[in-house]
This record gives sequence, structure tokens and C-alpha cells, in this order.
Amino acid sequence: MSAVFEGYERQYCELSSNLSRQCSAASSLDGGKQKKLKISEIKAGIDDGDTLIRKMELEARSASMKASLLVKLREYKTDLNNLKSELKRITSATNNDELLELGQADTLAVSSNDHRERLVMSTERLNQSSERIKESRRSMLETEELGAAILQDLHQQRQSLLHAHNTLHGVDDNIDKSKKILTAISRRMSRNKWILGSFMAAIVLAIIVILTIKLSR
Repeated sequence: MSAVFEGYERQYCELSSNLSRQCSAASSLDGGKQKKLKISEIKAGIDDGDTLIRKMELEARSASMKASLLVKLREYKTDLNNLKSELKRITSATNNDELLELGQADTLAVSSNDHRERLVMSTERLNQSSERIKESRRSMLETEELGAAILQDLHQQRQSLLHAHNTLHGVDDNIDKSKKILTAISRRMSRNKWILGSFMAAIVLAIIVILTIKLSR
């Protein structure tokens, strides 16, 4: 396993454990400034968790044991989504408590029905805003994941092109060597032909001289 991935994994596990404790502590608070501060801390921690998840994903895509690391990564994504859901529940409960407190302050001026309608409308607006923020974050994460996958594919294509270039360079070297060997062989064959021709001519000339000498006698 990649040592870099293991480092990110340890950081995320520690962060997840800390966030779980903070969510439990925030749930036990009645409300007010202290609870809001705790919620802000949890949000910051979840943002850090998103960052670690993205770093682990980039490392997993480039590691040799890609499949096993991606399985772990899915588990961490599920864990982080659970923490986000818990934060949403705590935030929604806090907003409802604040709306109820405002409603209690307005009971002297408005009727019970009007008050209930305002609470419902405010809650709906808050839920819609939360959904829009959640959708924007999801789109951003998907875009980053797609960008990481494209970068990985480009890296693999670059490696393939470099390998092909090196292979062609080796083939060119072998062709040059073969040409040199064939040229040397051709020269040797030409030289051997001349030597053989000279030798045959010498033999024929010797035969002619011998025959001339014998006939002259």
C-alpha cells in the first residue's frame, strides 16, 4: 500500500473520530452561541475530511493496488456522508429551536396560525438553501473527481507514447546495424569473387602454358 495513502488514511480516521465526538457533544447542547460555535467547528472538520478524501482518491488512482484502495475510499466516503447527515440534523434542529424562540417572542403580536405559517415557510427556505448548497458541493466534487481521472488517463497515455518512442528508437538502431552488416558482407562477397576469378584465370593460364610446352616438343 502507498505510504502516502496510509498517512492520509490515519489523518482521516483521527478526524472522523473527533468529528463523531463533536457531533455527540453538539447534540447534547440546548442551543445558543456555544452550540453554533460547535457546529462551525464540525463544518470546518468536514471540509478537511473532504480534502483528505480527494487526496486519498488521487493517490489511490496512481497506486499499484488500485482496487483495494478504492474499496477503502468508498467506505470513508460513506462515513463522511454520515457525518454530513448528522451535521445537517443538528443544524436543522438548532434552526427549528431558534425559530421556536422567535415564535414565542412574537406570540403577543400575532395569532397562533400566522406564527405556524411563518415557521413552516422559514423552515422550507432553510431546507431549500441547504439543498442548493449541498447540490453545489456535490457538483464541485464530481468535477474534481472527473479532473483527477482525466489527469490519470493523460499520464498513462504519455507513458505509452514514451514507451512506443523508445521502442521505435531501438528498431532504428537495429536497422542501422543490419545495414552495416549487409554492406560488410556484400564487400566480402565482391572481394571473394575477384580472388576466385583471379585464381581461375591463373589456373587456365597455367594449363595453356603446360599444353603449349608439351605440344612444342
